[in-house]
Amino acid sequence: MSDQYPFSHQSMYLYNATWFSPMFYLTGLPGFEAIEQWVFIPFFFMYLVAISGNCFILIIIKTNPHLHTPMYYLLSLLALTDLGLSVSTLPTTMCIFWFKYHGIYFKACQIQMFCIHSFSFMESSVLLVMSFDRFVAICHPLRYSVIITGKRVVRVGLVIILRGPVALIPIVLLLEAFPYCGSRVLSHSYCLHQEVIHLACTDTTFNNLYGLTLVVFTVMMDLVLIALSYAFILSTVAGLASREEQLRAFQTCTSHLCAVLVFFVPMMGLSLVHRFGKHAPPVIHLLMANVYLFVPPMLNPIIYSIKTKEIRRAILKYLHLRKGNAVSWD
Repeated sequence: MSDQYPFSHQSMYLYNATWFSPMFYLTGLPGFEAIEQWVFIPFFFMYLVAISGNCFILIIIKTNPHLHTPMYYLLSLLALTDLGLSVSTLPTTMCIFWFKYHGIYFKACQIQMFCIHSFSFMESSVLLVMSFDRFVAICHPLRYSVIITGKRVVRVGLVIILRGPVALIPIVLLLEAFPYCGSRVLSHSYCLHQEVIHLACTDTTFNNLYGLTLVVFTVMMDLVLIALSYAFILSTVAGLASREEQLRAFQTCTSHLCAVLVFFVPMMGLSLVHRFGKHAPPVIHLLMANVYLFVPPMLNPIIYSIKTKEIRRAILKYLHLRKGNAVSWD
């Protein structure tokens, strides 16, 4: 009897649980397993700078009433999305590099991919709205206070927050209906939809088409509209009388333009590697994916702290007050 039915009820339960909630294996850095704890040091530094930097930007804007303007509300929203993106990848990255634990349950993987893609779409949307803000400030400066108001920024912010997550819900939930087979190995230290869907042992045409459509009508459209905004900005700046006025006007866009390049260039590079670099070493794919997710949240607070005069003044004032309090305490 035992030979005919080798599995107990408990074993069958575990088998069914694995079928409906599979375990995935996340990859660290192939070939560097022996020194992964040391390799995590630069990752930890990027996390530290990203989380502390964006929190500092939020505190500076919150505690300075003269920064309570639409432009800085949008900067706060950008800092929040960067913060969310960093926190989304932190748990699995730490588990892999510090604790040598590569497994992740399907539900946890599902939540992580939802957060990563949602915050990525949010960041793209925030950069688009910020480009429109710069377009109005330079091309229609006399109407800026009428067009860009606090209430409109709040409404646009709500649309930004809801657009990505609402659009992602169908394809993320649909993953639960798919059976998964094979090695169930993911090539990154975090979960992405485009990787999990390849492990499904069934037809995934709807998810593939839906995901492609979502990217085209969100991120790609945002990039096109940002480029169009800067085309109008450059045209207006070129029409100014003196070179000093041109430089002064364009300098108000340098922070945002750097943030756009930092976000979209790695994203385009990752897409090109996935499309044309199928025979490239796995380390190249991992490097591009990590640059795409880890570098923008780290660099954005640095860029705005250096390039934005008001933020720089607020930081220097804050540091001066802290120093003064320390001296008086002594």
